[in-house]
Amino acid sequence: MDAAVCRLPFPTGGLHVTVLYDEPRVVLMPLDHRLAHRESLTLDDIADEPLPLLSSDAAWNAHWRIDPRPDGSRAPDGPVVDAVEDKNEFVAAGQAVAIVPAGIRHRPDLTTVPLEGVEPSHVVLATRAGDRDRLLAAFRVCAEDLLTG
Repeated sequence: MDAAVCRLPFPTGGLHVTVLYDEPRVVLMPLDHRLAHRESLTLDDIADEPLPLLSSDAAWNAHWRIDPRPDGSRAPDGPVVDAVEDKNEFVAAGQAVAIVPAGIRHRPDLTTVPLEGVEPSHVVLATRAGDRDRLLAAFRVCAEDLLTG
């Protein structure tokens, strides 16, 4: 693969990474959740809500669970997941809520509420550092022109 448009965090060693745009983070929850009617939420609002854990990626967990929190507290552990579908099942069953990018599509039995006071998700273009391929350079310029916000 010569280039990837993806979302941080991931290991960036050996890569040239360009932030294309930022996307707010939201809380994914069942339609009947006690917070589903709110206009927005803060970390304090979800302080006791279990959040899914990805079994294999500590950086992902820290970023998407906002763990540790700014006050030093830990995010409550929810179910361990290995796939988006698993996470959605646990959320739909009321066993957890999840912090996700605002633009992500979700099932009709789930809803999202904006999460205020947290850094947005960064969508980036990643290419190999030092790659001098002219087509790749042109693609990078095109992506930056069309997708940067």
